[in-house]
Amino acid sequence: MVGTDFFGNFDLASAAIWLFWIFFAGLIYYLQTENMREGYPLETDDGAIAPNQGPFPVPKDKTFILRDGRGELTVPSGQHPDRQVLALQRTSKAAGSPYVPTGDAMMDGVGPAAWAPRRDVPELDAHGHAKIKPMSALADFTVSAGRDPRGKPVVTGDGEVVGRVTDMWIDVPEQLVRYLTMDLNPEGTGQTRLIPMNFAKVGSDRVTIRSLYAHNVADIPTIGGGDQITLLEEEKVMAYFGGGTMYADPRRQEPKF
Repeated sequence: MVGTDFFGNFDLASAAIWLFWIFFAGLIYYLQTENMREGYPLETDDGAIAPNQGPFPVPKDKTFILRDGRGELTVPSGQHPDRQVLALQRTSKAAGSPYVPTGDAMMDGVGPAAWAPRRDVPELDAHGHAKIKPMSALADFTVSAGRDPRGKPVVTGDGEVVGRVTDMWIDVPEQLVRYLTMDLNPEGTGQTRLIPMNFAKVGSDRVTIRSLYAHNVADIPTIGGGDQITLLEEEKVMAYFGGGTMYADPRRQEPKF
């Protein structure tokens, strides 16, 4: 009965509280090790294995079956062992010292232009269809409010006209414009690049992309599919525009004040 001592001062209430603490400690251990399936084992900024991996061991491999027939993924060992050697150099031997690019930061994908190696497949909606599609392929979508950017010239941060907008890419489930298609020649050459909508300002007579200059436009990462964009391609395009906010002009790397 409750209150009866099993031995000494150890009764049923003591057993219950100790069982709770044991369960809680096991839960913390399980959640922490499951959380280590991505990004582990830890590495230094130079790519070497970090000397301090933390108090918890890396969990054993677990294989996940991906939806929509996209194969399997085994973690943690199935991550990206062939890590790209970044074109960066440490400014000092002291721990925590900043790194500086050693080449073309925007092309090398470092600093603000860094991108993550996401899967090279399109993002899908709940029905297994590609989420982001060009508006020219969507008969049910029209511009119902705001300015239609199609046909407007594209002007970069240095005031140069580098092309014109020919299409928009729509996130179908969210009903948002994600990208603009830009032809690199106002007369139409067929060479196109994508402009992330959050880096574009649509005016009454032009579309402005301040993060890039004219000499950067030809190197905007391209996409492989005609009417699809993969997660990896999105990552690279967004990173390139983000990197331009700092690296398009050397003066942007200097202090403002």
